[in-house]
Amino acid sequence: MTEHPTSHEGRQPLAARPQERARPRQQEAPPGAAATAAIPGPSPVPNTAKGPVPNAVPNPVPGAVDAAGPAVDPQTLARREGDRLRFVGAATRRIARGIDLDEIVLGLCRASVPTFSDAILVYLRDPLPVGDERPATPFVLRLRRTDRLRLTDEENDGGPEGERLRLPVAGSQAGLLPAADLCEIRAGGALAEVLRGVRPVFGDSAAARVALPELLGAGRTVPTGHRAILAPLRGRRRVIGAAVFLRGPERPPFEANDLLVAAQLATHTALGIDKAVLYGREAYIADELQRTMLPDSLPQPTGVRLASRYLPAAETARVGGDWYDAIPLPGSRVALVVGDVMGHSMTSAAIMGQLRTTAQTLAGLDLPPQEVLHHLDEQAQRLGSDRMATCPYAVYDPVAHRITIANAGHPPPVLLHLGGRAEVLRVPPGAPIGVGGVDFEAVELDAPAGATLLLYTDGLVESRLRDVWTGIEILRERLATTAQLTGPDHSPPLEALCDDVLDMLGPGDRDDDIALLAARFDGIAPSDVAYWFLEPEDAAPGRARRLARRALSRWGLDDLSDEVELLVSEVVTNAVRYAERPVTLRLLRTDILRCEVGDDAPQLPRQRRARETDEGGRGLFLVNRLARRWGATRLSTGKVVWFEMATR
Repeated sequence: MTEHPTSHEGRQPLAARPQERARPRQQEAPPGAAATAAIPGPSPVPNTAKGPVPNAVPNPVPGAVDAAGPAVDPQTLARREGDRLRFVGAATRRIARGIDLDEIVLGLCRASVPTFSDAILVYLRDPLPVGDERPATPFVLRLRRTDRLRLTDEENDGGPEGERLRLPVAGSQAGLLPAADLCEIRAGGALAEVLRGVRPVFGDSAAARVALPELLGAGRTVPTGHRAILAPLRGRRRVIGAAVFLRGPERPPFEANDLLVAAQLATHTALGIDKAVLYGREAYIADELQRTMLPDSLPQPTGVRLASRYLPAAETARVGGDWYDAIPLPGSRVALVVGDVMGHSMTSAAIMGQLRTTAQTLAGLDLPPQEVLHHLDEQAQRLGSDRMATCPYAVYDPVAHRITIANAGHPPPVLLHLGGRAEVLRVPPGAPIGVGGVDFEAVELDAPAGATLLLYTDGLVESRLRDVWTGIEILRERLATTAQLTGPDHSPPLEALCDDVLDMLGPGDRDDDIALLAARFDGIAPSDVAYWFLEPEDAAPGRARRLARRALSRWGLDDLSDEVELLVSEVVTNAVRYAERPVTLRLLRTDILRCEVGDDAPQLPRQRRARETDEGGRGLFLVNRLARRWGATRLSTGKVVWFEMATR
């Protein structure tokens, strides 16, 4: 627990300035340095011969007498009452400026010390209840912050005595009484009764004399000669803490109207803390919602490397409708998706989650890109008439070195070639998802090895300072410049490229959230692919074994021949049993060996436990035991059963 000194901004805190000695003023104290938490002991009495102490809130009670004894005239009382009101107004404004919990508590401390008190201790419930939820038991208060004013002789060289402030080094040599960090409120105890009463009480009242030692800790109490006010902090529904205001013996004692001031400070602080806790919970929910809506990590498909970035629109609007995804498809292909739902609110994030789930489901059916966008459009219309989004959907085939793209009202992708040329791809713009009744077109383009495809949302290229096409041109030039730094024969590192793209955003350039997906096309060389058609006949499994053995021998993988031949035979046998058209067999060699068997039967195979008397049913059991991974994917023309073997 740390303490922080308090001082006025460029003003003499303890001795009145010449032009102010006739009229004390209330001043707000700015932040200062930190020190150790403790309740201050008696402070040295400042030299008051030159004028009144300007940091004390005057006594406005009619008929009151000041410290010297003579009666205070009505004009002085009115002036003091005006000072008091100005202080309360300035203090509550300072507290209200805080957004998070620490700012609000700091605002209370800096507004109170030294103008209203010489020290303050702020206790808050631990944990703080959120909204209408029932607080956890037991009722525990934790010392959240303490500020204090203290005089030393070390800084009095540059001016009259008492004109400088300094927070002393905390410790036993300081002669100060530390407060306990934790306090458990006993049901029915004196402190519980004071907190239940809500109203601030003087420290020398009967209730506070028992409650304060309970709050400060066993054997601790307010130092002799000090005056205190104990003010409960009550939020919208319950007490959430307490504040202790302390004055040293050199200051005028607290009086009746000071309880009203303490009540105002406590009320504004408690309500601000309530709102800050609710805001913090909403921000946490927003962060969790956005995090769960986006991929935890990107897959690592064969023949392509991926990197992504996501930036929220602002710290106060951390949820939005932008998303990205990379979905592995049969045949070592991968679907690349970036979408942007209109707006950046919780509703936009919820719609984004539904559209992303729909896109994943449609990708699993291996539909063409234009069909995926058509079904997404239908889904958006079912969600509501005003649910609109833009989205490009691309499918990359590393064997054919081709990419098929369909677009729904989204900014066009940019392709960075190996030599450093950045190209804005010409794809049909299409209508946004949710418009309805619009056909989408797909184009097939070359995807050379070493090239990088960049999919992004409009928040990257559009702002109040520039239109979309100006931003796209800036992006294209930035990519070309970055690629030239690595030379014509090397592509820039993918992660560094994403960071460099985001660096193009200057102050005021980001008005919307940003999703960015970069795909580096490595491809699969033709020499690493073996592909055959097999007639659906009894001789097909034997022919498949011979073809697989020759391919493995050509690739120097003879040590895998026995296992691969066995698994290929089992999978092809199962395909031939139900197929009516030729069966496809494909072997892919990368850092692993992948085998794919396709047929026109839509039924997916399921592993089952064969009985001892069964003659079949053990093929997938062997695949599951011997292969590194295996799976089956339904296609629009049938299915593909695949398995992978480690090559090292």
